[in-house]
Amino acid sequence: MSNVENLRSEPSAKAAKANDSGRNVTIPRAETKSRLPLSSMLITLISVAIASLLAWRMWDAYMSAPWTRDGTVRVYVVTMAPEVGGRIVALPVADNQFVHKGDPLFEIDPADYRIALEQAQAMTQRDTATLDYARKNEKRKATLTKDGWASTDVYQQTTSTVGQSEGAVALDNAAIAKAQLDLSRTVIRSPVNGYVTNLLVRLGDYATVGQKVVSVVDTDSFWVDGYFEETALGRIHEGDHAIIELMGYSQVVRGHVDSVARGINVPNAQPDQTGLASVNPIFTWVRLAQRVPVRIHIDMVPDGVRLVSGTTATVQINPEKEKSERPAP
Repeated sequence: MSNVENLRSEPSAKAAKANDSGRNVTIPRAETKSRLPLSSMLITLISVAIASLLAWRMWDAYMSAPWTRDGTVRVYVVTMAPEVGGRIVALPVADNQFVHKGDPLFEIDPADYRIALEQAQAMTQRDTATLDYARKNEKRKATLTKDGWASTDVYQQTTSTVGQSEGAVALDNAAIAKAQLDLSRTVIRSPVNGYVTNLLVRLGDYATVGQKVVSVVDTDSFWVDGYFEETALGRIHEGDHAIIELMGYSQVVRGHVDSVARGINVPNAQPDQTGLASVNPIFTWVRLAQRVPVRIHIDMVPDGVRLVSGTTATVQINPEKEKSERPAP
């Protein structure tokens, strides 16, 4: 009987061990199940917070702050045309070369203008001598007239000769000034700091008076025109901070609103051949907002960013900046 009881007790002992081992395994499982929902909730809450923050930033960027992708870099271009004609004998610049204010751009053959100056100086010397003689003769005639040796008529003729000689000398001086001015105009200098652009003239070409020869991009005059929809104009004011993103650059150009245009073209106001107004038909339920140019003054250009007139820019206006941070309009 003892053996049978032992045999019966062995399975129960094994079952007890199995139960004990089962308890040891199921206890951590129960703890893991209780921890998983808490970590999942934290991850979900963090994800929702990040998504909400990004959504708010996107809403602020695209809806609250006025912005447009329709922007263009603009600049003033100075066109140099000679005021005297002649053959180009010196061309010290090349296309896309940077020049400083006062640097020579090209020179016209000065030979003819130097000769004209010498002729004017010679005529002045001759007429000055004539004037000196006329003045001395006037004094002599005045003495003779006073003593009765010459008539008043003769004295008046002498006085008239002096006046004519003075007029001739004055004309000669004006001719000298004009010849000197023309001679100085044979050297054309840059009036601004900038880059020579689209240079097509060559050494030896003939420069005609008033005809464009060299164009210089004024690098001190860059600005950006942002074409904003009319629905955003109420939130744009002079002095507002502006962020400019140029296509092809990751750096941000900073500026401020300089001014807002006060007029754009109205196609419906253009008359036809008979003088009647040409009114374009539109869909009454669709009204496209007009775009108005907003001039952006550039305050800071990062290193490595090259401003090129006509390139595309994205402009965002930040009207919520403090007035103390805004430059004076």
